[in-house]
Amino acid sequence: MRALLALLLACFLAAPLAAQRSAWPAGKEELAYGSSPRQRLDFIPAPTGHRAPLFIFIHGGAWAFGDKGMAGHMAAHARARGYAFASLNYRLVPDADPAQQAEDVAAAIAWLVRQADELGIDPGKIIVSGHSAGAHLAALVGTDPSYLAAHRLPVTILDGIVLLDGAGYDVPAQMARGGPFLRRLYARAFGTDRAFQARVSPTRHAAAPNAGRFLILHIASRPDDSGAQSRDLAAALRRAGTPAEVVSVEGSHAGIFRRFGQPGHVATERTDAFARDVFGR
Repeated sequence: MRALLALLLACFLAAPLAAQRSAWPAGKEELAYGSSPRQRLDFIPAPTGHRAPLFIFIHGGAWAFGDKGMAGHMAAHARARGYAFASLNYRLVPDADPAQQAEDVAAAIAWLVRQADELGIDPGKIIVSGHSAGAHLAALVGTDPSYLAAHRLPVTILDGIVLLDGAGYDVPAQMARGGPFLRRLYARAFGTDRAFQARVSPTRHAAAPNAGRFLILHIASRPDDSGAQSRDLAAALRRAGTPAEVVSVEGSHAGIFRRFGQPGHVATERTDAFARDVFGR
């Protein structure tokens, strides 16, 4: 059982570990948005350095692993398109639960908004993206207004949300559908309190208001069926009047992140089109 759990964890971590070797563009700064050592972000300014759109990324790693440094290849891709880029760290399980992790994400967004003039970003043009566990956190902050409201910001300050193969959008439903190993993995992060699991489930917060629009990408064939979770989230968002597009892509859970920015990568192409539309460019 321990070996199988380790294998499942390895699947979740394959993308982060592989991407740690990706080079960052010149000019990266590590900035603190809070007092914890994990409350840090890596920031790359846009080439213009003046009121540029901001693309924020939240790493994956089963809510317990991962690091902001994974996303150098995404930073290079964003900068080449004229965007500023921020990759966030957040406190990890068991030191913080997913609600506290979402609080960290909201705190980082609020800090970036407050520093907009100094950093050369346009606080009216923000996309938040995440992979795996990071997709869950991006979706949660984009659907539950309470996280940004704690910083006196409306959730509508987020123009777009891009989700890369998340599966925890409805945690109780995912745990009920999954096998014993998946349930154990989720229980490690979310515990066994169903009320808490529901409280941190983006699908259950999808009534308006939400972030402006959503692009929800999932791997076509994945054992825990991220497709069903993606479609259910999109349906809930659409019922609330929030535009939400679901795109099924071939490949692997690791590859959707690791290959981001490479030619012919469908998830990159769809994200680029989404960002052009959201940012009005």
